[in-house]
Amino acid sequence: MNLVAPPLPRRLACWVYEGMLLFAVVFTAGYLFSTLSQTRHALDNRHPIQLFLFVVLGIYFTWLWSKGQTLAMKTWKIRVVDVNGRPLTQQRALLRYVLSYVWFMPPLLASWLMGTAGAEAYLMMLAWVIVYALLTRFQTQRQYLHDVWAGTRLVSAD
Repeated sequence: MNLVAPPLPRRLACWVYEGMLLFAVVFTAGYLFSTLSQTRHALDNRHPIQLFLFVVLGIYFTWLWSKGQTLAMKTWKIRVVDVNGRPLTQQRALLRYVLSYVWFMPPLLASWLMGTAGAEAYLMMLAWVIVYALLTRFQTQRQYLHDVWAGTRLVSAD
């Protein structure tokens, strides 16, 4: 296994593909939740479904990262390992999952505190994602901040 970080465009392409795959996971989990809870309106049970989806996605990522790759990571030939190049334990994979919300929480929190919505919130999110991705340039191993904090890294699986 090559312990070199994959290039940023490949990591971002993997991220976009992962988002498309997660649509199916979230759709299925949301449908299951709505059916079992008899939710008739999208805003009913909003907080319980958000918590449910957080748990479902946590299970999805923790399980697959502890195996080394998600389907998108296999497609783009990327693996997630600990800093020593070993496969992740489920505890480390779960820690990485929780810390990965740094991708989204700062702009969501800022948007909520400032009372912005719509296009402004979207632009804040987009700007933060770009800045967060570019911050890897300042890491010697080209790691994202959540990977540094979790003791993990993305490597090429070529």
